[in-house]
Amino acid sequence: MTLTRSTFLRAALAAAVALTAAPVLAQDKKLVFATEGAFPPFNMTRPDGTLYGFELDMLDEVAKRAGFEYEVISQAWDGMIQGLVDGKYDAVVDSVTITGKRLEVVDFSLPYTTGGSTFAVMKESGLELDGTGTFVDLTEEAPTEAAINAIAEKLAGKTVGVHVATIQADFLATYLEPKGVTIRTYPNGPDVYQDLMNGRLDAGMASVTNISAFLEKNTETAMATGPSFKGGVMGAGAAFVVQKGNAELADKISAALKSMSDDGTLEALSNQWFGMVVTPKL
Repeated sequence: MTLTRSTFLRAALAAAVALTAAPVLAQDKKLVFATEGAFPPFNMTRPDGTLYGFELDMLDEVAKRAGFEYEVISQAWDGMIQGLVDGKYDAVVDSVTITGKRLEVVDFSLPYTTGGSTFAVMKESGLELDGTGTFVDLTEEAPTEAAINAIAEKLAGKTVGVHVATIQADFLATYLEPKGVTIRTYPNGPDVYQDLMNGRLDAGMASVTNISAFLEKNTETAMATGPSFKGGVMGAGAAFVVQKGNAELADKISAALKSMSDDGTLEALSNQWFGMVVTPKL
C-alpha cells in the first residue's frame, strides 16, 4: 500500500466531512491515552514518575479544544499498538508514524509532525556517511538506490542500533541488513544511545527530531550523519492512534489539531520543544 501525507490528509479530511453527523463522545467518560515516557523530547518521565514533553503539552491543548477529560498511562513501546487493539486504553500518543501496515489494524488522526530519519555516530569513530543534510524520498527508486548503496558501503560489517518495532527498524531490515549491515534492536530508544556512547554500536538510527534531542546534550562527542529518509516504509508523519473504526475520537482529535495548526499553537509547541518547526500545515 503506497501512502503519502497528501493522500492521507485528503482521505482523513473527506472522512471528517462525511461523519459530521456522528454522535459526540460521552461527556462523562475519561479517556485513557498511552505513551512510553522514554522518547525525548516527545514524551519523557521525571524522577517522580510524572510524564512531560511535546506530546503531553499537545494532548492537553487537544483535550481542551475537543472537550474531553483524559489521563495518560505509561506503556512499553513493544506491544503498545496491540494493547490499543485489545482495548486497554482509548488512544496512543507516542510519535507513532502512519504507515499502510498499521492502518490495517488501527486508525489515525491527522499527523502532528513530519520529518525524516537519519543516523547518529560518535565523532571519535571517524565514521561519516554520504548525503548529510539532504533528504531522500523512498518512493523515488533511483535516488534511494544511490543513497542506500553509498551508506551500505560505509556500514558493511558494522553494527547499527535501533528501537525495536519502529519504522527505522523496518527500514534497516529492508535496505541495509541484506547488504551486510548488522542490526541490533533495543526495547527503548535511550538504550540505543547508551550503547552508542559506550562503543557497543557503530551507529544508531532514529527520527531526526529524536536524534536532535540526543545531540543537544552530546554536541561535543556525537553527530548526525547521512541523509534523512522519508516516505515508503518511513510513513506519512506521526499522529494519534485510535482503535480501528473509532472515527468519532479520531475526528475530534483531528479537528483540534487543525485549529491548533491554523492559529499557530502547534508550530509554537514545536519551536518550544524542538527548536524548529517539525509540524505540518493542516
